[in-house]
Amino acid sequence: MNLLPDRNASRPGDDPIFALNREATQRRAAGEKVINATVGALLEDDGSLAVLPSVVTALREVPAQKAAAYAPIAGVPEFHQAVIRDLLGGTSLADQAVACSTPGGTGALRHALSLFLDPGQSMVTSSFYWGPYGTLCDENNRTLTTFNTFAPDGTLDLASFERTLDETAQKQGRLLLFLNDPCHNPTGYSMSHAEWTAVSNILHAQSKRVPTAVLVDVAYLAYARDTKSFRAHLEPLTEHAAVLFAWSGSKAFTQYGQRIGALIACVADPKARTATQNALAYASRGTWSNCNAAGQHAVARCLTDAALRAQVDGERERLRALLDARVTAFNTAAAGTGLRYPRYDGGFFVTVFARDAKASAERLKARGVFTVPQPGAIRVALCSVAGADVPALVTALAECVD
Repeated sequence: MNLLPDRNASRPGDDPIFALNREATQRRAAGEKVINATVGALLEDDGSLAVLPSVVTALREVPAQKAAAYAPIAGVPEFHQAVIRDLLGGTSLADQAVACSTPGGTGALRHALSLFLDPGQSMVTSSFYWGPYGTLCDENNRTLTTFNTFAPDGTLDLASFERTLDETAQKQGRLLLFLNDPCHNPTGYSMSHAEWTAVSNILHAQSKRVPTAVLVDVAYLAYARDTKSFRAHLEPLTEHAAVLFAWSGSKAFTQYGQRIGALIACVADPKARTATQNALAYASRGTWSNCNAAGQHAVARCLTDAALRAQVDGERERLRALLDARVTAFNTAAAGTGLRYPRYDGGFFVTVFARDAKASAERLKARGVFTVPQPGAIRVALCSVAGADVPALVTALAECVD
């Protein structure tokens, strides 16, 4: 007798990225020289987790009664207001926004799938994507459809993008698109102004035909070279579409374990906006109920207290410089090696194209270099690689990736 329904009876018990990280950690503990480029957390050059001290202080200073109490189901209002103002301030999107607190950016993705698609329908994203997008779809009885990420010239494949949206809209009469930009996970690619213009025009046309929601996963926004200009391309879309943002405190505030996140929904029509806010709160009650109260209060203060914010921004700038130095070192070392990878201006990850990614990853692992294989490529988490190890990492990639 199978106690679990068939769809749940053969689930994998461990995330493959965390399994690789565990193996790398064990080999390092045994005394082996290891370069671990698997997990998406920013590490200092000594291998310790990079943490913003002022955020830790803010967490400790949340009054005990606030920290211990249930947060409202939809989340702490001051937190919502602070995040919306920080992300969308100065744009028309801010006046059309409602928010719901979520356990990290992953919770925001889950809510978007649940609220903007019916069971059995498909979410659209790029062919290179963060693996848990697929897990989230599967777990929520949705599917995933991809467009080809890159054209032969290395730019976004806009023809495939438009064709995939057309086909999906015709099939199911509704669209939900996930765009991970800037600093795309896993490729490190950030769309250009021209690409954003084209994407916006295509989406605007689709939104006149079928109900459309576009979610921008901004998990890595704080480490991008340009953190503002992409918003202008989204403003026109709210004429007919819902514009969503999956916001995460994990990377921007170096608080991965606090699980501080939000789904921000920009909806022009006030009646539809209220319905969206209600649906978000209802979905929260039916899943995790409440989110981390202390984390929301602390982040709200980090965003609104001028002196504290200046401290946070200064500490984050040091981490941005740390990561940017690794990006520069990677690009410099990779020049002339024959490695094929997208334009990489910043962010936690870069993807190196490979004909046989699994075999390439195994060759790298045999040399003590841990990466994440995916269809057609190797994901390299440069965020976790010490600057001094970047040249050796590139050498290993050049020698092991076919």
